[in-house]
Amino acid sequence: MTAPDHTSPTASDHTSPTASGHAFWLRAPGHGEIRPVDVGPPGPDEVSVRTLFTGVSRGTETLVFRGEVPASQYAAMRAPFQQGDFPAPVTYGYLNVGEVEQGPAELVGRTVFCLYPHHTRYVVPVDAVTVVPDAVPPARAVLAGTVETAVNALWDAAPLVGDRIAVVGAGMVGCAVAALAAGLPGVRVQLVDVDPARATVAAALGVDFAGPDHAAGECDLVFHASASSAGLTRSLELLAVEGTVVDLSWYGDRPVTVPLGEHFHSRRLTVRSSQVGRVSPARRGRRGYAERLAVALDLLADPRYDALLTGECDFAELPDVLPRLASGELPALCHLVRYPAAGG
Repeated sequence: MTAPDHTSPTASDHTSPTASGHAFWLRAPGHGEIRPVDVGPPGPDEVSVRTLFTGVSRGTETLVFRGEVPASQYAAMRAPFQQGDFPAPVTYGYLNVGEVEQGPAELVGRTVFCLYPHHTRYVVPVDAVTVVPDAVPPARAVLAGTVETAVNALWDAAPLVGDRIAVVGAGMVGCAVAALAAGLPGVRVQLVDVDPARATVAAALGVDFAGPDHAAGECDLVFHASASSAGLTRSLELLAVEGTVVDLSWYGDRPVTVPLGEHFHSRRLTVRSSQVGRVSPARRGRRGYAERLAVALDLLADPRYDALLTGECDFAELPDVLPRLASGELPALCHLVRYPAAGG
């Protein structure tokens, strides 16, 4: 692909050669700030994007905000377009939906998803953005990274028709997994969480809900997404003989304890991890990262996923909002961040 002629009518020309913008930085663990940035014009095979919405994941992203990434995982936990290094100062985030302002003519004006942090505008390679389908509202599209994680988890778990499935932990990832699993014929899906208010979300997703003490057992498969030792322990307890726990939790630097005595060996239980950083081995030979993300975006045409967008703020409010999300004062699943129309 050749570099576009930015003076021609095939590409947008309302962005200056060096555009002004702003970015949210984690200045120190627990303290964020907005800084100005200069954004140059896109080069060959690049696009300039003005952000419309970003999403804050209350799991991984608030863990980063608190400075809880273990030093051993600094490289593994880097976001694709992260600036700076852990623990801080750093820009972090990966749920960005924007409009292409400059680049190849076929992309200018299109709404795209990108694994980019909280910036008002940015320049990335063309292959770093994925066009959002017309049937998916831009605000809902910020969930693409989360639904992609859920797609990978189901590829890892390979559930069968008629399975009894529990999802322990009704956060963003757990809810997305439950929504996907519910589409399998004949399955019983129950979302399990300590917060009874999550029952409303479960109902919107079309799945059952229970507190940990009342969850249905004898499960063929349990997805664990609570990021707690208690949740992992309860996941094992809910399994039938030779059942499997697929653990999607990221624990950061917190130690995890789980009882591997009792029924673990005698019932031949399995615990395996699932993580979105690699395409599931079950599909790796036939599907790549771009294809997996495209699947996730197509799935977001389903309005049920709006139930995962449970809070919102303006970009300028992020320094005040993120500490409240990290502390649990704001109990959002995915917190939606709105950006100024001018992109400045």
